[in-house]
Amino acid sequence: MQIELIIFQVIIFIFSVIIHEVAHGYAAYLQGDNTAKFAGRLTLNPIPHIDVMGSIIIPGLLMLASSPIVFGWAKPVPFNPYNLRNQRWGEAMVAAAGPLSNIFIALFFGIMLSSSFFPALEAPFLYIVFINLVLAIFNLVPIPPLDGSKILFSILPYHMQGVREFLERNGLYILLFFIFFASQLISPLVFWVFHLFTSF
Repeated sequence: MQIELIIFQVIIFIFSVIIHEVAHGYAAYLQGDNTAKFAGRLTLNPIPHIDVMGSIIIPGLLMLASSPIVFGWAKPVPFNPYNLRNQRWGEAMVAAAGPLSNIFIALFFGIMLSSSFFPALEAPFLYIVFINLVLAIFNLVPIPPLDGSKILFSILPYHMQGVREFLERNGLYILLFFIFFASQLISPLVFWVFHLFTSF
């Protein structure tokens, strides 16, 4: 794989992760929490968001290794769940905003591909769709600290709070196991949605 292609993919990854994090912040802001705004994180300027290890080095190495799953992170956008107007579903709505932003990006560029107005941009658009779908679907896995865990916790009945405590206590180990040994389980879903959005 050419180094120029890897750099291009990392750039797509960085801005996709940034949009993901800003979406979390705006979802909280729209529900009455100003934490992200006061922290200067409701911006698409990459500087406040980039985590060198999680945003550049790890995804770059995975792309260089042609890994079937690429993951990484930006600095999490802070929010205070106690400031949210909707205390029942607010935290789940904030969590869902990140993956939904990536799905929206993937859908938008998928539509651009189908329009045939940008034939020279077919390859870049395909990368944008694919990377954003990987981000969205990976983050919806219900393992802490991924967004899917916050959505899961919001719908768990009270008598199953032990599941939440177990996942929060062991989430890092479970996530590492998933990344290294079970991440291929989401690949069929990623490629199915990719085909749905792009016909490729």
